[in-house]
Amino acid sequence: MKKTKSTAAFKKAKTFFPGGVNSPVRAFGSVDGDPLFIAKGKGSKIQDIDGNKFIDYCCSWGPLILGHAPSAVVKAVNKASANGLSFGAPTVQENELAELIIKNNKYIEKIRFVSSGTEAVMSAIRLARGYTEKDKIIKFEGCYHGHADHLLVKAGSGLATFGTSSSAGVPEAFANETIVLPLNDTKAIEKAFSTFYNQIACIIIEPIPANNGLLLQGKEYLQYLRDITKKHNALLIFDEVISGFRVGFEGAAGYYGIKPDIITYGKIIGGGMPVGAYGSSAKIMSKIAPDGNVYQAGTLSGNPVAMSAGKAQLSQCLKKGFYKSLEQKTKILCDGVNQFATREKMPFKMISIGSIFWLRFSKNEIKSANDIDPKSMNSFRKLYTCLLENGVYMGPSGYEVGFVSAAHSDDDIKKTIKVLKDGLKKALK
Repeated sequence: MKKTKSTAAFKKAKTFFPGGVNSPVRAFGSVDGDPLFIAKGKGSKIQDIDGNKFIDYCCSWGPLILGHAPSAVVKAVNKASANGLSFGAPTVQENELAELIIKNNKYIEKIRFVSSGTEAVMSAIRLARGYTEKDKIIKFEGCYHGHADHLLVKAGSGLATFGTSSSAGVPEAFANETIVLPLNDTKAIEKAFSTFYNQIACIIIEPIPANNGLLLQGKEYLQYLRDITKKHNALLIFDEVISGFRVGFEGAAGYYGIKPDIITYGKIIGGGMPVGAYGSSAKIMSKIAPDGNVYQAGTLSGNPVAMSAGKAQLSQCLKKGFYKSLEQKTKILCDGVNQFATREKMPFKMISIGSIFWLRFSKNEIKSANDIDPKSMNSFRKLYTCLLENGVYMGPSGYEVGFVSAAHSDDDIKKTIKVLKDGLKKALK
C-alpha cells in the first residue's frame, strides 16, 4: 500500500494542527500508523491521495447511509449552493426538512436545527434544566455525548481510545453537576435519585450505546429509565446522534417503542453536511427562545445547503424496504465472519443492530464499558493493518463501530468477509 503522499501531508499537518488533526481519533494513534488523507469517495468506496482504494465502513462515522456522493444529494447541494451558502435568515429549506422529519416521526412534535451533534446535546441538556428548573444530570459511563464540558466526564469514544476517562480543562464545579453511573445498573440509578432527591433534571443515554463499543441494552432497561424519570419528574433524553435514522426512520425510539422527552440527532439529517438537531413535544420546546427563556442560537443553524442535502437523503430512507435491506446486508456480513470465528474457536464476534456493527474480541456478552478488555485492542490493531492492506477501511479504533450503507454491494460484502477472515487468522494466531 502506497503511503508516500499521506505521510508527507500528515507531516505538514503537524505544523498546523495539534497532533496533525482536527479531531483526535483521526490521528491513527491507536492503530500504530499515520492517517490516510482521503481524496474522494463514491458509493461504497473511498480513495486516498496516494491512489489506494477502499471499501468504506466508516461512512464519515455514520451519516453517509446512502454511501458517498449519492447523485440525489449532490444534485440538491449544487442547486442550493448556487443560490447562496448561508444567509443567517429563515429559508424554506428548513421548513421542508422539518416537515419531512416530523410527519414521519411520531416521537417529536417540534424540532430545532443546530450545526453538530455536540451542539444538539448541549442544547438538549440546557432545555432539560430550564424546563425542570433542576441542575444535576445523570449520564452513563461509556456513553459519549459530544465534547461539552459537563458531558466529558468518564465519556466514551475518543477518550477511551486515548486511555483517559475525562478531559483536562473541565472545571470540577461542572463535573459535580454530572452524576456518572454504570450502564445496566438499576440500583445505582435508584440510589442517585434518593441521594440527590428533587435535584436531577434528566437522564441522558445513547439508547444504542455505540461510542465505546456496541453496548446493546435490553428494552426493559430503557423502559425502566422511562418509568423512573417520570416518577421523579425528570426528563429522559435519547442521544440518537448515531442511532437516529440509522436503525429506522424513527431511530431507537421507534425501534424499541419507547418515547423519551427529548431526542438529539446528528449529521445523518444533513446527508453528511455539518448539522444536528434536537426535538421534543411542543410543550417542552416552547421553553426555547424566542418562545421561552432557554436561550440557544446559531448563525449557521438551518443552513440551506445542509437542509437541502438532508431532505434529499432522508427522502431516500423513506422508500419501502430501505432499512430492511440495510439490516439484511449487515447480517450477512456478520454471520459470514461469525460462522468462521466459531468454527476456528476464536475469541471474536461481530455484533450488530440495524446497519451498525462492532468487531468484538470476546465471546462474552458486553453491556458496559468495564466489560471491555483493553488488551483486546492489541488484536484490533493487528487486524486493522490487514484490513487496510486489503482494501477495507473502518474507523481507526477498536472502540468504534462500523456502518453498512445502501451503496455496499453483495460483492463488497463478500470481499469484506474474506478480508476479515484472513485478518483474524493473523491477528489471533
